[in-house]
Amino acid sequence: MKNIAKQYIKWAVVLSVFTGAVSCQSDYLEADPTTAASEEAAYSSSANLMAIVNGMHRDMYYRQSDQGQNGQGGIMIIMDALADDLVFPSTGNGWYVSAVRWQDQVNDNASNDLYPYQFYYALIRNANLVIANGPSVPAPTAADATTIKTAIGEAYAFRAFCYYMLVQIYGKRYVPGANNTQLGVPIRLVANEIPLARNTVEEVYTQIGKDLNEASTRLTGITRATKSHFNDKVVLGLKARIALTQGNYAAAVTAAQSARAGFPLMDNATYTAGFNNLAGVGEWMWGATIIADQGDSFSNFGAYMSRNFNSTNIRQAPKAINSKLFLSFPSTDIRTKNFDPTGAHTALALPSTYSKFPYTGQKFLAASQADSRVDVPYMRSAEMYLIEAEALARSGDEAGSKAVFNVFAKNRNPSYTGATTTGAAYITEILNSRRLEFWGEGFRFLDLKRLNQGLDRTGANHSSVVTNNVMTVANTDLRWEFLIPRSEINANPLIVQNPL
Repeated sequence: MKNIAKQYIKWAVVLSVFTGAVSCQSDYLEADPTTAASEEAAYSSSANLMAIVNGMHRDMYYRQSDQGQNGQGGIMIIMDALADDLVFPSTGNGWYVSAVRWQDQVNDNASNDLYPYQFYYALIRNANLVIANGPSVPAPTAADATTIKTAIGEAYAFRAFCYYMLVQIYGKRYVPGANNTQLGVPIRLVANEIPLARNTVEEVYTQIGKDLNEASTRLTGITRATKSHFNDKVVLGLKARIALTQGNYAAAVTAAQSARAGFPLMDNATYTAGFNNLAGVGEWMWGATIIADQGDSFSNFGAYMSRNFNSTNIRQAPKAINSKLFLSFPSTDIRTKNFDPTGAHTALALPSTYSKFPYTGQKFLAASQADSRVDVPYMRSAEMYLIEAEALARSGDEAGSKAVFNVFAKNRNPSYTGATTTGAAYITEILNSRRLEFWGEGFRFLDLKRLNQGLDRTGANHSSVVTNNVMTVANTDLRWEFLIPRSEINANPLIVQNPL
């Protein structure tokens, strides 16, 4: 979109081909460097078309602009920094503190207000290019035809995922059972810069559903190269997420059940091994493994969320868990072992230069103190169990819900004897388990918004100095919607700003 990132968009296809296929395409690109020629080359073969998709997947973990804007991983950190379960015990060297203080989304000139908007719309533009041009790419062999079909299917999945994130961040929450005519985000299905007005939240979710159906049609039966790519199971997982957000509980149950098939829950030993083995852990459905020569030491997800990488941010501001949440779970729950109430982390042999704070996490462990790479989790089958359990409970099938939830809970806590709570208390038990399970994975702010709950950081280990006294925020507060970035407002006469 010209109005948000003119130069970034101008080179979108070139960058996608380059970043997705550095080793096999570099000679060609050096000989053919112009934008027009590179775009033409991108649609000259199935391999080049897939290179665009590969580049999009790389963008999911690649540094975008500022150091803390490491693709999807950076947005995950922001979504949790805004909420209550990810605790910053100190300001450290400042990264993400403005998010903790709820300062980014109320400043339409803020870099982190623009970041998600620019990031997702850039991916959408590339998806639109693949969808539009993919059908005309030559397919001399059956393998080429399959590659083209897969690339287009992944482009539809990308577009759906990006619109789902955008409408949650910049639009008002989806209200199940309502007409949802509140403003969402512009739906751009063509790779041009024509100004567009904001579509309604309902219209955006309708488009998301259409795109996921298109993705499912093309990806069913396709074997993906790595777990960084979409397949039909990940598409089903996205359908489950979105159905839960919309309060379509029957659809959420069906999609979650099908999505998690073939992705067994990890055992307890694996759970505490550092969350750094996307390929080798069956539970991980979708994520990113950062290639050694393609990461950015001080921008990678692990440079902020690991406990062991030797960076100023990790040394001064290691991330902790909400102490009130932590203490609500028994020590027999394996998930509690990923946090140290003393902050010492003795087994990690941290140097004396590392600041120690209570309840800091070691869920994510970087490759080493000198290498910040850590696999970034986008979807795990644990989420599907919890979606299914919540959806069944909310639809009135508490017995069915407990049958699912107990399987999950006993995996995480071998001493768990089964859910004994009922009604609202039981749903809270599911939600609290979800909070502990997905600490640091970017769900909490969006969950609070989905559930129409306010922010409450009181009674735990949040520092009022770090939060700048932002300890509670009512669910009716206008700050739950990010402002539309000023660059978009200035360039698009049809856009309407969110109130503040």
